[in-house]
Amino acid sequence: MESPFKGKTGLRRLINAFGYSLAGLSAAYKNEDAFRQEVKLAIILIPLALYLGHGAVERALMIASVLLVVIVELLNSSVEATVDRISLDHHLLAKRAKDIGSAAVLISLINLAVVWGLILFG
Repeated sequence: MESPFKGKTGLRRLINAFGYSLAGLSAAYKNEDAFRQEVKLAIILIPLALYLGHGAVERALMIASVLLVVIVELLNSSVEATVDRISLDHHLLAKRAKDIGSAAVLISLINLAVVWGLILFG
């Protein structure tokens, strides 16, 4: 069964999508400690990237690696919320889904450290 909201097209769809995105960012910031920490990290690192990067490519890579952490955390939080919506019981597959999401966040943080390290010290 399709969502009744799927029929929107054109400008109305874009406006709705933007509103849903803002609601998602707000919900993540309000409910997810890790997301708040990573947003604070981004607020520090993005201006630093603009200052420390030599040229557009370095700055873009540094900023992209920061934003990737935020994006992956949003996806991880959505997986966790979905799993919790289904059941709060301990289940092997629920644990696996949450652990894999957490691993994705860890990999994105390692990527951030590698990109910044190579640009600043490489």
